[in-house]
Order: sequence, then structure tokens, then C-alpha cells
Amino acid sequence: MFTSVLMIEKALTSADVEFVTTLHGEETVGFHVLLQPRGDQADRLLRAIDDVALGELDDAVRENETPEGDDAQGVGRRALEVSLTALRASGAEAEGRLIEDHPLDELKSLVLEIGADEVIVLTDPHYVEEFFHRDWASRARHKVGVPVLKLFSHSKA
Repeated sequence: MFTSVLMIEKALTSADVEFVTTLHGEETVGFHVLLQPRGDQADRLLRAIDDVALGELDDAVRENETPEGDDAQGVGRRALEVSLTALRASGAEAEGRLIEDHPLDELKSLVLEIGADEVIVLTDPHYVEEFFHRDWASRARHKVGVPVLKLFSHSKA
């Protein structure tokens, strides 16, 4: 079985599930999902800049409504469960957990623990972090020792 660690920030959409589960053709894939809620990742200003760069001005204005801290954890737990259920319904094996702190440290530990074949980072675009190569995928490529694939979420969850 091919083993992928899937890093996400929100619930997977049906398009996302289809995309990641068909990347390896007919090969059986098991997923270990790590989810860090968007509100726990970066400050509001960076999130708002990303929204403006994407032309989503309404979202930029509402960034103060993005759950943070304990509220983000509750939203994250629900998003993780939805994602795991969708992956399993597609026929894939899937387990997962929330990331509370230091996502790349947790990623590296998990990759080593399970002997992962790859890491898939599936997020919305984060232009500021990507420009400075501070996004998850760019940093993970130097840390985890397996191929890191960066994908953008197909639609809003």
C-alpha cells in the first residue's frame, strides 16, 4: 500500500477527495491526515492579504470572523471528521489528527513513524508565505525526506 500524509487546513471537498484518491491510479493508498485550522496558522493580516490577492475582497473584510484558538479547534475537529469520512467512503484507508502547534515538526515525526511514501499539502493559495517560501510545502521539502506535492483545494468548503 502507498502511504500519503495529507496536510490540510479545512474540510476536503468531494473534488479534493477525488483528486487525491486518484493520483496513483489503481494503487491502493492509505492517508494519514494532519489538519491545522486556518485560524491557527497565520495572523489575520496575512490571511486578508491572501484574500485580496485572490480577488476575494468580501473574505478579506470578514477575516476577523475566522475562528481562532479553542474555537478553531472545534471547527478543525469537525472538518477532520468530514474529511476522514469522505476519504473512507471513496475506498481509501484514512486516519488523522489535528495539529495544534509546530505543524512541520508533527509532519516530520509522522512521516518517520509510519514510513510515508509522500506528503501532499492541499490548501488554498497563501501568496505571502509562498512568495517567501514559508508555506508548508516549501518548508517541508527541506525537512521530511520524502517527495512533497503541493496542491490547491478545488473549491471552498
